Amino acid sequence: MPFKFTGFPDEAEKSLADQISTLKEVGWSAIELRLIGGSNVCDQTDDEWRQTRDALQSASIEVVGFGGQIGNWARPITTDFQVDLDEIRRVAPRMQETGTKFLRIMSYPNDEKTPLSQEAWKAEVFRRLKELTAIAEGEGIVLAHENCNGYGATAQGYLEMVEAVGSSALQLIMDTGNNSLHDNDVEVTWDYYDTCRAEVTHVHVKCAKPGADGGGHVTCHVDEDPVQRRIFADLEANGYDGWLSIEPHIKAAIHAGKDVDDSGEARVVWVEFARRLEKLVAEL
Repeated sequence: MPFKFTGFPDEAEKSLADQISTLKEVGWSAIELRLIGGSNVCDQTDDEWRQTRDALQSASIEVVGFGGQIGNWARPITTDFQVDLDEIRRVAPRMQETGTKFLRIMSYPNDEKTPLSQEAWKAEVFRRLKELTAIAEGEGIVLAHENCNGYGATAQGYLEMVEAVGSSALQLIMDTGNNSLHDNDVEVTWDYYDTCRAEVTHVHVKCAKPGADGGGHVTCHVDEDPVQRRIFADLEANGYDGWLSIEPHIKAAIHAGKDVDDSGEARVVWVEFARRLEKLVAEL
C-alpha cells in the first residue's frame, strides 16, 4: 500500500486525549492538529503547547501537519498581516520540536464587504506569501496551500501564485472535495487535480455527492464519490507515497462553526470514513 493515513480527529472528538483514542481505534499513529478543546493549536500558549506535545509524544503519535489559519476563510486580504506573521513565528519552533513538515495555509480571500481591486488583491496576496515563505524557508517548514479559499482557490490562480512567489516553501495540499462542494460538481475537483498534479505535496480527503433534494452537493463517504478512486489511482500511478489525511466534514465542519457534540456520532462517522478509505485504497 503506497499511502500513509492520518486525519483531523477534531472532527471526531474535542479533547486531545479523545482524539488520540480515536486514532488508536482505527490503528493510525499520526495526526493533523487543528482544534483542541475548541481552540486552534496555533493559538496555544507555551504551557498549553508543552502539554499537547508531551501527550502526543507519550502516545507515540506523529504530527504530520498543523491546521493553521494563515490566509484562510476567516482572514481576508484586509486582515492585519501582523496576525499571520505572529502565527508562523509562534508555530514554526513547535513544528521543529515535533518534526512536523506542513503548516496548512490558504491565500487570502478578497474582502466581501470592502473588496480590493483584482490587481491590488493579487499584488498583496503575492507580497504576503513572499514574506511568509522567506520565513518558512529559514525555519525549514512548508507552507502547504489548500485548494480552498483565496487566490489559489482555482488551479490557474494557484499556478500563477506559485510562479510569482517562487519558493520551494510554498506547496500544494490537494483537498479531494473542496472544489466539488464549492461548485457542485465533482469533475471540477478532478480538473484542479489534473492541472496541478505535479504540485501536490499532501492530500486531504473530503468527498461530495449531490444532495437528496437535487440541489447543492453535500459531503459523503469515499465510495460514494467517484472522483476519489480516480485521484487515488492516479496518485499511485505517478509515484505519490505520502499521506491521505481525512477531513470528512460530515458531522463537523470547522469553517462553518459546526463542531462535534457529545453524542458520540461524530466519532462513529469519522472511524467509518477512515475504514472505508482504507478499503477503497486496498482495492486499487
